Amino acid sequence: MNHLIKHHIKHHITRRQSLTLIGATLAAMALPTASLFANTGGMRQKAFAGTDKKLPVIGMGTWRTFNVGNDPELLDERTEVVKAFFEYGGGLIDSSPMYGSAPDVMGYALQELGTPESLFSAEKVWSPAGGSAREQVAELKERWKVEHFDLVQVHNLTDWREHLAALQEMKAEGTICHIGITTSHGRRHSEIEQIMTSEDIDFVQLTYNITHREAENRLLPLAEERGIGVIANRPYDGGNLIKNLKRRDAPLPEWANEECGCTTWADFLLKFIVSHPAITCAIPATTQVEHLRENMRAGHSPMPSADARQRMVAYIESL
Repeated sequence: MNHLIKHHIKHHITRRQSLTLIGATLAAMALPTASLFANTGGMRQKAFAGTDKKLPVIGMGTWRTFNVGNDPELLDERTEVVKAFFEYGGGLIDSSPMYGSAPDVMGYALQELGTPESLFSAEKVWSPAGGSAREQVAELKERWKVEHFDLVQVHNLTDWREHLAALQEMKAEGTICHIGITTSHGRRHSEIEQIMTSEDIDFVQLTYNITHREAENRLLPLAEERGIGVIANRPYDGGNLIKNLKRRDAPLPEWANEECGCTTWADFLLKFIVSHPAITCAIPATTQVEHLRENMRAGHSPMPSADARQRMVAYIESL
């Protein structure tokens, strides 16, 4: 808009025309951010686990960010983040008993906001949390204040045989909808591959981002082959990746906007992840509504092509 104003003033438009154009510009700037999203046709969604169900490609993680205890101010701040997440088309929220008070904070937020139909609740069972898988799921439902979980995963493969057997029984009973396993930091890929090949699971959660692409070698093709949904954790490498790019004031390449609609580093890094055909969604975590908004925008079209993805990797490696 600023470019258009300068262009028209340069060509001596009337004062009345100038005021009209400037007024339109200010009105556009004042529009709610949600209206800016509307022009892109909505959040991209992908089918998962061999079903006709679809998930928005940008979800939300709660590791570190939602472990705020009982602090009233921080509870309300996280509630605003959750509210914005759903306003901008979010679905999957991932948590774990390993994340301290995060499940309780989600319960607080959902109690304040109500539980939207779009919520896809993803939790985990974890041996150090104590109790059996059934006991943990029951406790976590109370903490979240939900009637069921859409997905329960075995956290970092701890006692996975015992926990996965219990989760498979609970899925058969209809107590939970989907089951899966998780890993992070690129660890235990061989064991993940074994489980994906031999066990009946719906999701695998693993680390995948533009600088950690080990999963491309075998796990992502296997997920496509087996019809297993993939949740990408650590999309910003625990925050280090995007912080370093911003700290170094690294410029976005011009072609990234032209080809992929990238106007921020959040766009660039998240679009790279969710444009991979095997990835169901990515789960960036944040404490700020402004950053949440950037994350959600990345889930909108256009998405990078296979050639553009290669250029994105080469550009990051060149910095």
